[in-house]
Parts: sequence; C-alpha cells; structure tokens
Amino acid sequence: MGLNPSYPQKMSPKDEGYKPVIHRAKTRVIHTIFDWSKALFCPFCRHSDSRVVDSRATDDGSAIRRRRQCPECDRRFTTIEVATLSVVKRSGVIEPFSRAKVVNGLRKACQGRPVTDDDLALLAQKVEEAVRASGAAAVDSHEVGLATLSPLRELDEVAYLRFASVYRSYESLEDFEAEISLLRTARELGDVSVAIATNGDKSVEDGSEK
Repeated sequence: MGLNPSYPQKMSPKDEGYKPVIHRAKTRVIHTIFDWSKALFCPFCRHSDSRVVDSRATDDGSAIRRRRQCPECDRRFTTIEVATLSVVKRSGVIEPFSRAKVVNGLRKACQGRPVTDDDLALLAQKVEEAVRASGAAAVDSHEVGLATLSPLRELDEVAYLRFASVYRSYESLEDFEAEISLLRTARELGDVSVAIATNGDKSVEDGSEK
C-alpha cells in the first residue's frame, strides 16, 4: 500500500528540514470576586482546594489580587479579595457599598461648582474610609449620609448647603439661615464638626434621598 503524499508524515531528527514541535499549554485566566463565606472551587475542574502562587495589593489598597493554582488540574486563575461592606436602606434592603453611588448622589449638589471628578472620587474614598472605620460589616444608610457631610463641607460650602437641604429636608428659609449660621461659626472656630449638626437629619443612602 503506497503512502499518501498529501498526508503529513512523521520526521526523524536526522531528516533534513526537521523542526521540533513544541506543545504549549494555554493557561486561562479567570477573574472572580472571592467570597470567604463560600468554598473556593477551581473554575476549571471544581476542585475544592488551591494554593496561592502570588499576591499583590491593588493600586488603591482596597483589595488583594491573588494568583492561585489548582493542585488537581494545575491550571491557574485569579481571585480579587475585598473586605465586604454593606449598606442597610430605610426599607430594610441590604446592598453592597458603592463609591459610584456616593459620587452620583453628589453630582447634583456640585453642579455648576468648581468641583472635578477627581474631587468627587477622593470624597467618596473618604466616605468609605470613615464608614469602614466603625469596623462593622453593615452600616445604616444614615451613617453614610453623615460621613458625607464633613468632607463635602470642606470641599465646597455651596454644594454642602445643597446636599444638606435635601439630607435634612429643609422646608423654610429659617432652616437655611440656621445652617449658614453654623457654617459661619465653624469657619470662625476652624472646626468643621460645629457645622455638622444632626438636628432633623433624614436618612439618605449614598448621597441621594431615599
């Protein structure tokens, strides 16, 4: 039986034009948020164990990126581990804290003011740091609103008045006059906390009225 010339034949290292064929295994990278309350399974073979081969903090230090390898199938994948922080709404609904929601809730208050996106991003970071400082895994939406007032007042007093008027449900000119009086007193004393009064506060989650 003759050989089919169109069919590739195996070559010996002694044959002219021989080139070794190198098979490279492809490593698929999967990014997933790791939940410590559940078992971490390999996304390829579902094995219940893995070992960490590399760990690095993210740029803002809010999470840890880990490269893991499954001892069963030897494939690698990536997990991003973050400390959980939840916000409890007035309705009782619980949802993850979001810096983006803090920023979105402040955009109307800062409209037309000399406040940049970077300023808002930094303010949202300060709010998260203040809320996390309590050590609680879940906080009331009211606490998020309170944590927003102080850094917003330092950023822009007009934006602060706009936000406070919604947060505290101002209903008359006297309410604004009382707030402005507190701001003046705080400016004279150099103490921001003087202006952060809690009389008549209304729970607002992530900077927007609920």
